[in-house]
Amino acid sequence: MNRPTPKQPAPELEFPILGANSWNLKAQQPKNFTLVVFYRGLHCPICKKYLQELQNLLPDFKERGVEVAAVSMDAEERARLSRQKWELDALTLGYDLPEATAKQWGLYLSEGIKEGEPDLFSEPGLFLIDNEHKIYYSSITSNPWGRPYLPSFIKAIDFILENDYPARGEK
Repeated sequence: MNRPTPKQPAPELEFPILGANSWNLKAQQPKNFTLVVFYRGLHCPICKKYLQELQNLLPDFKERGVEVAAVSMDAEERARLSRQKWELDALTLGYDLPEATAKQWGLYLSEGIKEGEPDLFSEPGLFLIDNEHKIYYSSITSNPWGRPYLPSFIKAIDFILENDYPARGEK
């Protein structure tokens, strides 16, 4: 499986979002970066905590010129429940991520094994994409744990911007 490579153009990414028609990576024009968080879905309590923390940090990301979106393979109804139950009113929340798109982004896929899990869902991924739509940073996990710690990720963005630090890992 190929994964998106730093310094290379990001794969296509478009999905429906709650409260609007759709979100398209190529249409994003951030000052510095776009942060895309792929999450497992409504069934994942770790995703709940992660997305709540992400929402709490939205002003910090915005201050640094970073636009943020989160998406899962959940259907619209499950995404609406996530927004409601997890109180994610400020976060751009996407749904219906196609399996083929998840694979293009190098995400691991899992089959549901217990009640409440969808038949198929993607495991977490976090991508920082520069304002030229190239991959700057990626973190892909095969389980719900091991994601970047968001408060320290804010500090990493500060370091990147203050030091004009280049993307790494292109080889």
